[in-house]
Amino acid sequence: MQNYDLFEEETGKWLTFQNSLIYWDANFLTESYANSLFQKLTDTLPWQQESINMFGRKVLQPRLQAWHGNASYTYSGLTMHPHPWTEELRALEKRCAEISGQRFNSVLANMYRDGNDSMGWHQDSEPELGPHPIIASLSLGEPRRFVLKHKDSNEKQEFILGHGALLIMAGETQQYWYHAIPKTKKAVNTRINLTFRHVIEK
Repeated sequence: MQNYDLFEEETGKWLTFQNSLIYWDANFLTESYANSLFQKLTDTLPWQQESINMFGRKVLQPRLQAWHGNASYTYSGLTMHPHPWTEELRALEKRCAEISGQRFNSVLANMYRDGNDSMGWHQDSEPELGPHPIIASLSLGEPRRFVLKHKDSNEKQEFILGHGALLIMAGETQQYWYHAIPKTKKAVNTRINLTFRHVIEK
């Protein structure tokens, strides 16, 4: 790994919404490291387009994925077996853990190739993530909208996840809020998202 500084001085803040705790730092990574990391991950992670169960049938997910870490992870009928940690992913995990107070043993990488790639409304509430999971989400590349919706009140919160931004969902966020990356008709380039999480190993 190169010697230039990886992280900006911490400018993030913890935000509280209804039944939610969110950490937001729009400038988590230095621009030079974000550029380098984006290219490295694009070229070296084992990207695949996986199928999941949806409404009783198998459908291809509208994005590419790679799963790294120590534990397997199952959601929507898909079990992902981990590839080893890379030096870059481990360094990012350590910094996210310092901010969140939670060590992470796995990371799901998502590649959104264009505006047609998306993530539908969902909660990261699988039992193996525990009762109050902390999810650290690092964005690289093209900015995309990240929308949260409260399951009872329908209150919405929105962030623009830009190049080098970090958003951490903590507290009761996964119990009360859905989140999504909507499709867009705008001409957009590739975005990579790293979501660090702690999977309870069986």
